[in-house]
Amino acid sequence: MPATTTARSFQVLRDELQTALLERYPELIGRMGWDRARIVAHQRVRLRALLAHAATHSPFHARRLRGIDLQTVDPEDLCALPVMTKSEMMHELDDVFTDRRLSGRLVEEALAATRDEPVPILGEYVAFGSGGSSGQRGVFVYDRDWTVQQVGSITRGLVTRIAATGGPPPGGLPAAVVAASSAIHQTGAAPALTAGGKLPFRFRPVPVTLPLPQIVERLNALQAPVLLGYPTILARLAAEQRAGRLRIAPMSLTCSSETCTPELRSAITAGFGVPLIDTFASTEGLVGSSPPGEETIVFAEDGCVIELVDDHDRPVPPGTPSAKVLVTNLHNRVQPLIRYELTDRFVAEPPAAGHGHLRARVQGRSDEVFRYGGVSIHPLAMRSILVQAPEVLEYQVRQTPEGIDVTAVAGPGLDVAGLRHRLAAALAGSGLARPQVVVRPAPSVERHPETGKLCRFIPLP
Repeated sequence: MPATTTARSFQVLRDELQTALLERYPELIGRMGWDRARIVAHQRVRLRALLAHAATHSPFHARRLRGIDLQTVDPEDLCALPVMTKSEMMHELDDVFTDRRLSGRLVEEALAATRDEPVPILGEYVAFGSGGSSGQRGVFVYDRDWTVQQVGSITRGLVTRIAATGGPPPGGLPAAVVAASSAIHQTGAAPALTAGGKLPFRFRPVPVTLPLPQIVERLNALQAPVLLGYPTILARLAAEQRAGRLRIAPMSLTCSSETCTPELRSAITAGFGVPLIDTFASTEGLVGSSPPGEETIVFAEDGCVIELVDDHDRPVPPGTPSAKVLVTNLHNRVQPLIRYELTDRFVAEPPAAGHGHLRARVQGRSDEVFRYGGVSIHPLAMRSILVQAPEVLEYQVRQTPEGIDVTAVAGPGLDVAGLRHRLAAALAGSGLARPQVVVRPAPSVERHPETGKLCRFIPLP
């Protein structure tokens, strides 16, 4: 019997998680209206308990936190704590875990065996993978508390909306999820985690890696009143809806896992006629959702301490794009993430009436910037040209030593030479001398095999 399995099957673990989730929903929903003072007070208690647990049970954190008075660390000032990177975590993964029975080997065994549902580790944990499409892969182990907090934070808005419309139908409100095909990724695990009929909703999987006509066929058959997916595929589906091949009428529309650009948002909203909800849900635990039709995301600070910082880990003021985000997951006690570095670029917005949670716009990832010696070119320089070509339905841009190589999924009439010329002019205008640009028409763009995500901009290693 593999070391990852026990007599407790995933279904038993799932039922326990769902029971705990149903018990926690009223509290989790109530937290959405917390003011700033209450959020910080909650963070302070959770943070100090997390630090004490990590310093006692994780050799990795014991070394890093030695000499710090952990009971004086405050969520509004974490500068006394070291920053944690993905490469450091993966290099010393066994020592990061606080359950000393866990190891990277056990986690990788579970992930290798994962298909449609997560494989339990030691009967009580599940694991997910993140990244790897253009950067280093990370693996994350969830215990029950973290899983309940994560799933509850992602779905509490949906549960609130279901309750406001009279409650769920028998078996839960169906929601089609056009995302990862494997439960290694959170979106791929969502159908398995929410199956069974206990919850007020049920996620129905539609793998994003299927050919587009098959995705359309499945959605037409499901006729789910809720549609969730990556923004790149939702934009393609919006075009199918306008063309009459997709014939659905979702009442709620949510995107996640990829940056939702203004162009994607406009195409999706025009195609379906429903205001879009933009959800940010990282495997590391940072979660947030926008109100329907709005770009600004409200982040769940009852689950994480969030720091918007520059390249030197110094706080940036509201209105200034961050170089990265540091996340301290307050519920991850088995694999503590303390000031964990994410390369996402956020811009903080002014507080809103009614709650004290962080409001921010997501501007993509800093690791998508193309660097040529002393010249740095933001993806926006290339994206602004590509979105002006209506024939281009989808694209991927790879950095080359002297320019870019573009794969373009396009309709008839694409002016390849003209597009190449405009991209070269944009690169030259951004400071790259004599840029070399290749544009390759293709029937499709390859998505990541595990997550199904489309990585738009891929820098050189």
